[in-house]
Amino acid sequence: MEDLRKPSGWFFLLLGVILTGVSFTGATAPLLEINLNLYTGLFMLLFGGALLWLAKQES
Repeated sequence: MEDLRKPSGWFFLLLGVILTGVSFTGATAPLLEINLNLYTGLFMLLFGGALLWLAKQES
């Protein structure tokens, strides 16, 4: 059985790229003064990268 860190890492990387890209188009939540898409996208990029790094360390 394949390790789930690799596909999960790619999934979070993809979502992070999408959310970070959307944040630069000006799409923001109307009730927030911060760009939540940017911060969430950056966190997902970091988390996905960590999962892929951990999957590479095990193999």
